Amino acid sequence: MIDFKKFEKYSKAGPRYTSYPTAPEFKEEFSEKDLIDLYKKQNNSRKLSLYIHLPFCRSACYFCGCNVIFTSKEDKKVRYIQYLKKELNLLKRYLDTSRIVSQLHFGGGTPTFFSPSQLDEILITIKEIFPNFAKDAEISCEVDPRYFTKEHMDVLKKGGCNRLSFGVQDLDCQVQKTIHRVQSFDLTKNVISIARNAGIKSINTDLIYGLPYQTKQTFHKTLEQMLTLDTNRFAVFNYAHVPWLMKTMRKFDETTFPKPSEKLEMLKDTIDFFTSNGYKMVGMDHFAKPEDELFKAIKKGELHRNFQGYTTKGGADLIGIGVSSIGNGSNYYTQNFKDLKLYEQALDNGKLPVFKGYKLSLDDQLRQFVIMELMSNFSLNIKRVEEKFNINFKQYFKNDLKQLDEFVNANLISISNDNINVKQTGTMLIRNICMPFDAYLKKISEEKRRFSKTI
Repeated sequence: MIDFKKFEKYSKAGPRYTSYPTAPEFKEEFSEKDLIDLYKKQNNSRKLSLYIHLPFCRSACYFCGCNVIFTSKEDKKVRYIQYLKKELNLLKRYLDTSRIVSQLHFGGGTPTFFSPSQLDEILITIKEIFPNFAKDAEISCEVDPRYFTKEHMDVLKKGGCNRLSFGVQDLDCQVQKTIHRVQSFDLTKNVISIARNAGIKSINTDLIYGLPYQTKQTFHKTLEQMLTLDTNRFAVFNYAHVPWLMKTMRKFDETTFPKPSEKLEMLKDTIDFFTSNGYKMVGMDHFAKPEDELFKAIKKGELHRNFQGYTTKGGADLIGIGVSSIGNGSNYYTQNFKDLKLYEQALDNGKLPVFKGYKLSLDDQLRQFVIMELMSNFSLNIKRVEEKFNINFKQYFKNDLKQLDEFVNANLISISNDNINVKQTGTMLIRNICMPFDAYLKKISEEKRRFSKTI
């Protein structure tokens, strides 16, 4: 029996490490010229991964931390498509778009809030600009089941879509009303049937724990119902409460949130439930069937983490397209303008809509590798790091390793001459375990860290 009460002290502000350095470190001094110069220096034998941000939603889901624009106006979507086309054509000027594309992902917002014909138009344009998709390219789309039809599926299938991610979050009626996301189990079941009938073999569903009025018992009922849908993967995210960034989150009564120890109980129950029902844990928040390609990637050491979660398509340069999109290469991050008017203004002036970015130092690249390995595989091969970066690991990270002593003493991790291994209970605190390697976090006092709580 685990005493989760003693782990409450680890509930502190900390990054999710979808990037390192994290997004707050991105600088507005990073310019369009910087990005163009980096594009020119890129290794053209590296593959491309494309992320297309479709930002519109009809109404707010109060838990959501994404960059979204609420609208019911059709003309806004029509206009946005024209600006996507402008950006795609500008990219062709500076980037070798004949490179092989290994991954295309539509995120939002609600991508399927766009009509089937509009999605078709976007897909056709992308494939005109980027004509060389790998035969095994992963083409995926985030789906709100409330805005998904067979016509959407037909268009996505025609465009090569082979993976869908359905947002569910929770099936409890009180939770759904509180988060402003009412969505019946039957609706979710029906849209997943549409995808299965279209031959989509990789289906993911997103769930969130830590929402208002959730309990271990109510969330377990959601898990039991979702299991009957037999999806390939589940992503079970810890709700990130950042009301200083997202005004909609201020609508929640914070006294209705489960306590940190209760959230850990929910996570432990989730892990036990899925692992006893044929799924395996991947990284800190994904579960997949053993035959899933995620496990092949883990065995090859090729599982990667980015802003879309865990992916098997590593070794590619990510190109972010659309308002607020983030891209990255081996030594940089870049982000488009978050403000739609500024995004449009840049493109009207014939400029890539670069808002900010970051060029990674050698120390950044080393720490990025260490953190992402731990986040992806719950282990780190010390000898591999030493060979890759030509360092003495324990000397280089002498002070950082001292901070890991408390996790060793709590039996959450083990450290040998060759490896750092995270134990099963430690996986629930993986963000905390990675934080000692974060050089930027050390410069900010704990009270001033503007991140969601790790638990």
